[in-house]
Amino acid sequence: MPRSTATMLASALVLIALLCAGVLIKVPYSEMSPGPTVNTLGDARGEPVLQISGRKTYPASGHLNMTTVRVTGADYRMNIFEAVYGWLAHDSVVVPHDTLYPDGKTEEQSTQENAEEFSQSQESAKVAALKELDIPVATQVVVSTVVKGSPAEDKLHAGDVIKAVDGTAVKEPGDVAKLVTKHQPGEDVTFTIIPAKTAAAAEKAGRAPEGGEEITIRTAKAPAAAEGDGEEGGRDRAIVGIRAGTDHTFPFEIDIKLADVGGPSAGLMFSLGIIDKLTPGDLTGGKFVAGTGTIDDAGTVGPIGGITMKLVGARNAGARYFLTPDDNCASAAADTPDGLTLVRVKTIEDATKSMEQIRTGKTAGLPSCSTG
Repeated sequence: MPRSTATMLASALVLIALLCAGVLIKVPYSEMSPGPTVNTLGDARGEPVLQISGRKTYPASGHLNMTTVRVTGADYRMNIFEAVYGWLAHDSVVVPHDTLYPDGKTEEQSTQENAEEFSQSQESAKVAALKELDIPVATQVVVSTVVKGSPAEDKLHAGDVIKAVDGTAVKEPGDVAKLVTKHQPGEDVTFTIIPAKTAAAAEKAGRAPEGGEEITIRTAKAPAAAEGDGEEGGRDRAIVGIRAGTDHTFPFEIDIKLADVGGPSAGLMFSLGIIDKLTPGDLTGGKFVAGTGTIDDAGTVGPIGGITMKLVGARNAGARYFLTPDDNCASAAADTPDGLTLVRVKTIEDATKSMEQIRTGKTAGLPSCSTG
């Protein structure tokens, strides 16, 4: 065999081997890419995203789009070629697998966690929007979870409203733990509660739950790093085995209809959509605005993940302005798609003021993002 032929054959074999290795060798990375955007003022799958009854609403035009990120599944393993392509592509990001699925979290666990966060974000979005409009919202402390096998099992239930502990009124979830841990393990603690079913009926009727019944529970000693009662585990600390949270009674019904979306990052845009529908006039002025950000009951906007992919998705959908959480501003400003203006927001009040500037076309003074 001529030397040149042998060299070409050897090179071909090496190339084939490298190609096979690139396809067969898996690397511990996952990919993030732009997901769909949804107009909170519009429809999804044939029905309005925001449905409000029991209160006058107003027509709203333009776009207030929430944005999403598409990620590879927990069980999917990228090969070398896919990872390299993702690193080079502008519309995707390759990250360590553990960034998306830490501690061996399964896709099912991640989906469940995202669903819970999405549900909580909807509640906070409603509260923040109504507070911004000075519409009163009743808030109460409730039992969020009951630990299996704990003293509270079969005595307290998820959704029970906690009015008091040992006769002392409860105003915040943290109050429950403080009052329970005043006891020594083995002592009795008395909860004044409104059962979950009674509370649910009151909420459906648009009124705050009333009344109460006393439930006495014998405390137990907390195991190390115990879950329950809202605090870290500690030696000789008394617990009953619950986690307290908050629930709200709204003066009218607000439903957010959006399937196959998870996580808390749509909170800000849901709040703005609710505000737009409950106020005369037009919040957007017909403009295409997208955005992202968590929101809490007080209206504080928090950071999210995958900001660069959300920017790409928003611009691809036609957005001209993007409401950006303050803590995400630097990374967003470092890679902003052409034609997209970033608007920095810290609170729902910031966002509504910026929307007024966008609506009227007076955008020179919009708070902007910078890399510094």
